[in-house]
Amino acid sequence: MNVDGNADLDRFTSRRSTVYGQRGVVATSQPLAAEAGIQMLREGGNAFDAAVATAAALNVVEPTSTGLGGDVFALYRTADGEVGAMRACGGAPADATIENVREAVADEEAIDPEDASMPDTGAHTVTVPGTARGWEVTSEEFGDLTLAEALQPAIRYATEGYPVSEIIADAWTHGEDLFETDNARDAFLFDGESPDVGQRVTLPNLGSTMERIAEEGADVVYEGDIAEEIAEEVQSQGGFMTVDDLADFEVEFPTPVSTTYNGAEVYELPPNNQGLIALEALNIAEAIGAHEYELGSPERIHYFGEAMKLAFHDGHRYITDPEYEQIPPLASKEWAERRAEEIGEEANDDVSFGVPDANAEDTGGRSPPSPREPPEPPEDADTVLLTVADDEGNVVSYINSRFAGFGSGLVAGDTGIALQNRGSSFSLDPDHPNRLEPEKRPFHTLIPGLVKFDEDDWAAFGVMGGYMQPQGHVQLVSNVVDYGMPLQAALDYPRWRYREDGTLAIEERTSDSLGTKLTRKGHDVRLLYPSLFGGAQIARNDGGTLSAATEPRKDGNAQGY
Repeated sequence: MNVDGNADLDRFTSRRSTVYGQRGVVATSQPLAAEAGIQMLREGGNAFDAAVATAAALNVVEPTSTGLGGDVFALYRTADGEVGAMRACGGAPADATIENVREAVADEEAIDPEDASMPDTGAHTVTVPGTARGWEVTSEEFGDLTLAEALQPAIRYATEGYPVSEIIADAWTHGEDLFETDNARDAFLFDGESPDVGQRVTLPNLGSTMERIAEEGADVVYEGDIAEEIAEEVQSQGGFMTVDDLADFEVEFPTPVSTTYNGAEVYELPPNNQGLIALEALNIAEAIGAHEYELGSPERIHYFGEAMKLAFHDGHRYITDPEYEQIPPLASKEWAERRAEEIGEEANDDVSFGVPDANAEDTGGRSPPSPREPPEPPEDADTVLLTVADDEGNVVSYINSRFAGFGSGLVAGDTGIALQNRGSSFSLDPDHPNRLEPEKRPFHTLIPGLVKFDEDDWAAFGVMGGYMQPQGHVQLVSNVVDYGMPLQAALDYPRWRYREDGTLAIEERTSDSLGTKLTRKGHDVRLLYPSLFGGAQIARNDGGTLSAATEPRKDGNAQGY
């Protein structure tokens, strides 16, 4: 660990190869979780069974980034050739109006209700968690095994214990300041402290809850006594969640959105997720020929970065729950061609998150919103992503999160379920497109990815990390499609990211001259440490050849069977 409290990943000089498997491959951010997925494949399960088992295991071995109190999403191609999506994402409580939350926050902070803003943590940021129901539906609709079977590795890790890995131990320290209630500190801290690297820990309350889900199904989380504990915890801290809010939750299967990029077809989740941002950026980059520059050149980063600026600008201006607002065709080639006209040889300082421009068109029949800030807290949220491919032809990208680390800071009674703070993405400004409304789903950063390289060549992929996610998607796709990089090399390659303050960040291990050259193009360049550049995973089935790669900036591995 370095002096600023972040794991010092640049000290590692080891290399990895792309992993190949005959029956299946799993890639994720913690080795014990990858093993859980491989175990399902060995026991006769398919990629969907492996995805649920891996996700559940991550709930235990990487509790800093995911849990039953959060949401889960998937993009997949089945063995039958179906391309689909699953969204298990809850909304705000029915009583969570702007007026009610303003008054509650004002009382808590002793301020005028008109001055209240959406908090980053606490009871008002808790939205209905979708994870348990999402896992269950995945097993029932697509798996060959039962949910109970898929949960067994996670239950074993929770009850029998496991050693904490390095990067996760670093992230766990966040809980020391976040958790204030006794039940939260008892659930995730040990004598009041986060665990050390290699320390063997158990999470017995969480293990017991998972055993209940295995025996009784997800209904116990949404309609049973666990639902009551969730509602009681939120209400005890001043929030509005009720058992009825939980009982009303249903999983969705939205139609994926897609675009073509230099011969590949890339699929993303539609709103309320930010998948349109990745697609718009790819379209703009293609329109301006960003891929024509050398891989490590400042020109390549400049043009891709400018494309991302415009895509973020549009995405944060329009993307919200589509049941509440109409959203223009951000993923269309026509939209991208108009936006591409604004990109030149130097950085455009007039484009930043949430600041509309005069050239945006096709607003879906509504007036452009006023200038606004993006959802908060946005940039560096914590997430887990896993990818699986099997020999039947299934490829799955599966992503889970509570948003920021352990989420809201609330843990539901004795359940071991830490509740998410996804509701902090809402605004209490009634004119904001992502304004808080009862049962509305917040702007969601989570975006699993799927790409068709050729008729029989499919990959499930994704890049974790708040607003890094669409930027990571663009870079990973380009690395493979434009430059023919092997999967692991495509993940290892140094990354850049456009930040909401208008700066362009590059990894510390890039060449010394790159930052200088980008500065000459008008960019305000920052060097940042590797953990801020995402956590990618990818699994591929190329005509029956299974391969996978994992993020070197995380603790995990890719494993074949």
